[in-house]
Amino acid sequence: IDAAINRCIEGVRVVEDYVRFVLDDRHLTERLKSWRHDFAAAAGRFAADHRLAFRDTPGDVGTAVTLPSEQKRGSIDAVLAANFSRTAEALRSLEEWSKVLLPDVSSAFEALRYRSYSLQQAVCNTRRAIRRLAGARLYVLIDAGKSEDDLRRMVRAVRDGGADIIQLREKRLDDRELYRRGCIVREELPPGGPLFIMNDRPDLAVAVEADGVHVGQEELPPREARKIIGADRLLGVSTHDIDQARRAVLDGADYIGVGPTFPSSTKQFTEFPGLAFVGRVAREIRLPAFAIGGISLDNIDQVLNAGLGRVAVSGAVTNTDDPETAVRLLKAALLE
Repeated sequence: IDAAINRCIEGVRVVEDYVRFVLDDRHLTERLKSWRHDFAAAAGRFAADHRLAFRDTPGDVGTAVTLPSEQKRGSIDAVLAANFSRTAEALRSLEEWSKVLLPDVSSAFEALRYRSYSLQQAVCNTRRAIRRLAGARLYVLIDAGKSEDDLRRMVRAVRDGGADIIQLREKRLDDRELYRRGCIVREELPPGGPLFIMNDRPDLAVAVEADGVHVGQEELPPREARKIIGADRLLGVSTHDIDQARRAVLDGADYIGVGPTFPSSTKQFTEFPGLAFVGRVAREIRLPAFAIGGISLDNIDQVLNAGLGRVAVSGAVTNTDDPETAVRLLKAALLE
């Protein structure tokens, strides 16, 4: 019991050090801290003085058993994987042996083990998403246009202007026509160019071979969308308050939309969490986050000053006479 408790504490502390000092992620650090507090309460059922009294490190045969693989970690990912595994294995041991010694605490260790799996997903997914979207600063949302040629012209302008991500957001068309328009966007965005995201429809995202899907708070839940798009496509989630943003991280989102920041010409809202929400996400969450809602050259500096360096725009590009130039100017403002 003593050895398993120590292994568990050591494993989760290694992970927490990474999340706190490398990721600098306040939200996940707080989740890990809460987990440690609950673990300490469960482990505390085994009296510390009794554990220390029976501890025999010099006589433990396991201290002399080592494998070459234990002496080297090839990457941060390997360190995280090893320590999450150490934590889960120790919890399983505590869960099983407590059934003999203190049966009423076994379920607490079981619950902690399941929570550790969710924390592993959130930490590792955040790390992966940061790498995948490292260079993504400007996200442009477009509709399907009045015609296929109209759509092609817009996609090319946004692409050539330097957008990093292009989302097709369209509510008017039937599924077959929307599929066709999605295929056109895919044709215009070859590998190595801007990422292509379908709005709301994970099924169509797969069908048109988009790079991902974006869902809102009223659409399919993120975990259900993930079942459709698979592990490799990006999953974006709209968030309108800090609790939704935190939940999106734990639900496996690869990025979040944060807003609405300002009144928008393309979408109507009754409430605006505004720059205060943008700033709070910037302070708490390291999962890639794009401020959205009414952002333009006139106010983009306010978003940057609030702490987020990624924005999503629509009308600031699509409602102009020269979308390509509009994209270039927005991208330049982000990179200054």
